Parts: sequence; structure tokens; C-alpha cells
Amino acid sequence: MIIFALIFAYMAFYVYTYVRREKIEFYEVPEGSIVNDQRHTGIAFRTETVKYTEQAGNVNFYLREGKKAAVGTRVYSVDETGKLSELLAEKTDGSVALSRDNLTSLKKQLSSFSQTFTENDFKTVYDTRYTLDSEVLEYVSVDALKNLDSVVEEMGVNFVQVRADQSGIVSYMVDSLEGVAPNQVTEEMFDRSGYTKNILKSGKLVGVGEPAYKLVTSSDWSLVFQMTEEDAALYNGKTSLTVKFAGKDLKTPGAFSMITGGDGKTYGKLDFSKYMEQFISDRFVDFEIITEEVTGLKIPKSAVTDVEFYLIPKEFLAGGGKGFLKETYTENGAGAVLVSCDIYNADDTYYYVDAGENSEFKPGDYLVKENSQDRYQIGAKAAVTGVYNINKGYTDFRKVEILTSSDEYDIVARGTDYGLSVYDHIVLDARAVRANGVVIYQ
Repeated sequence: MIIFALIFAYMAFYVYTYVRREKIEFYEVPEGSIVNDQRHTGIAFRTETVKYTEQAGNVNFYLREGKKAAVGTRVYSVDETGKLSELLAEKTDGSVALSRDNLTSLKKQLSSFSQTFTENDFKTVYDTRYTLDSEVLEYVSVDALKNLDSVVEEMGVNFVQVRADQSGIVSYMVDSLEGVAPNQVTEEMFDRSGYTKNILKSGKLVGVGEPAYKLVTSSDWSLVFQMTEEDAALYNGKTSLTVKFAGKDLKTPGAFSMITGGDGKTYGKLDFSKYMEQFISDRFVDFEIITEEVTGLKIPKSAVTDVEFYLIPKEFLAGGGKGFLKETYTENGAGAVLVSCDIYNADDTYYYVDAGENSEFKPGDYLVKENSQDRYQIGAKAAVTGVYNINKGYTDFRKVEILTSSDEYDIVARGTDYGLSVYDHIVLDARAVRANGVVIYQ
């Protein structure tokens, strides 16, 4: 009973100390990358022509935003009496369901808006709402109009159908910049507080000579953006830049040039030959220019620390690379003993060995060069940047070579001597441990 009581007391004490001991959080090293980029807002320029109404009445559209119209394609109709609008209202009273593709398109727009929204630009909430309202109405009315031709003829509704006189992509977003060329841009145009755009909707009453829609007749488009002196120096001499668009999973190269605007200032200009349809409803486009993308092993900045090591000249390595000859003194005189130790780094001249309290060497110790009378006194130190590896259950310092950094992470070189490998476990907070200490991690 006494023996079992002692065993129980030991186990209880062990469990108590285990529970009370501070747990060390670890991080599994993955491969990753950090992109260094510059963020800009550009004004989109397209080859676009506004089409105006020739007759007053209620307008109803047959094509959705961003769809291509061939020559002769029915784009919209103008109803002088309003009977067509009433008939559409009866047919779209809630009984028409949106298709899966329609819902997917709306969800993508909402997702893109949520990712790019900032409180400083709250008016974009209303722009997005109008765009979605217009698109939903078009989804419903387009489907209804396709099946109403025979009914309309029977009822004798007087309406005029307008067809496209040239091919192009249809847009119902009209603003005051359709006739502006990229080299006419000015600094005031980037002030969104004074910018307004009109989104045309089905069922709206229009007069003669009012905008009905616009056609974009080329897939080529441009973004003009402001640049600081640092930007101009960074992009100088480049003819192509890689662009990532905010809120969209889209990265593409664009032909880059510098132009002089209407106010005499220098602006950046990016030319694209595709993806125009995805931005046809936008005049201002937020994007990032990727200036550098560095790949390697991705580690948290909190895991990185600097540790000092003793410096030992490489020529003092002895015993076939097993250690160093440490000078000793006995009653029989001076001698040397081979001391094995871990090496944590090496450069062209020195090996770096442990300088902590458990080190095999102390300041003032002498090392002897093998097969020589040369001696070296321990003392010189240098710091190495690294992390604590805990694959073996204790903290083992590993050197890292930082390639680039972000606010929270570093990208370090892989495949280096005395370094890390992918999937290594390292201490998340280097300040919480010390070298060569046993750790309990969670």
C-alpha cells in the first residue's frame, strides 16, 4: 500500500505539473509566397458609343448588360401607350423564377462588392443596388418579352422595336466620360464625389433624344491611373505590368505606357485586349500592380529571433569533421581533447557553435589546430537569424534566410544548409522558449 501510494503521489504530481506547465504553440512550415504590389484606382476607357432614343415612351430592354448584339439584333422597344409595360407587369408579378445562371451571376456581383467595399466610398452601395435592380428586371423582362410577341400583336399594342445598327457589347450604364480620350484625363476626374452615372432601366419613361443604351465596339480597353514620383521611378522603362483586380480572381498582364493628361501631368496607362465585359458597368476600377512575387517557406514573424554563437575558424575542425580539439591542462601538462558540438551556421571563414549556458565552450578556452601548433581563443561572437525547430521534442535552432516580408509573415529560402524544410514544426513565439529546452506543444 505504501508503494502504490508513492506511485500514485508521483503520478498526481506529474499530471499536476504537466497541466500547469505552459504549452508552446507550434507552426507547421508550408510553402508560400508574398506578393509586393502597388494599389491604384484607374479610369476605364473603351470604344463606346451612346445610342439615343428617337421616340418618347416607356423603354423595355431585350438584352442583358454585357451581352453582345449583332447588327439587326433587337435591343429595346419604346411603348408610346404604356400598355406593353402593363402587360409585362402582369407577366412578371412574381411568377417568373430566376434561373441558376442568373442567381450565380448576382451572387458573384454581391461577393465582389463585399470584398471591395469601404466606408469611405459608401455611395457604391447605391450604385450596386441600382445595378442589381436593373439586372434582375432585365432577367425577368427579357424572358417575358421573348414570349409576348404573339400576345402583343393580338392586343394591338403600338410599340417600336429598335435594333442595333452595329455590332458590339450592350451596356446600360451612361455617364459623362464616353467621349473622353485617355490623353484628356485630369486630376479632377479621379474625384468620385463629383461623379455620377445613370443606369437605364426597363419600364422607364424616356423622351426624344435621351440616352437609351451604349455599344462598346471593341474588346480593347485601357485603364489610366495616377502615379507618384516613386511609382514613376518604379515603372520607368517597363512595357508590361502584371495586374490583379480587386474583388475578382483575375490576374493578367497589361501593356504599360506613360502619358501626359489634359492638365499636363503624367499618368500611367494600361492597355488590355480581353476581360472588357467584366468591367463594362464600371468607370472606376480598383487594381494592384504586382511588382514582385517571392516564393519559398512561409513563417510567422513572431517565430523569428536572433541568437548569438561563438565563431570558430574553419581550419580548426578536427577528427574528420567530428569536432574541435579543446586544449586541456592536467598534472601531466597541456593536452587536447576532441569535443563534439553542433554547428548552426557557416560562412567562408567561420563555423557558428552554441554560445549558451550549456555550451561545450567557455570564453577564454583555447582550441588547437589538428597537426599544428596554432591556437585559437574562444570569445568572438556573431548573431544568426533563425527559428526554433521542435521536431524532436526540444528546441533546435535553425538558421533562416529571409527573402521578403509582409506585416505578419516572412518568406525564407528553402534548401539551405542548417535551415528549414517544408512541414517542419517550429515554435510560434520564439520569445516563449530557450535553446535546447524540452517543450510540450499543442
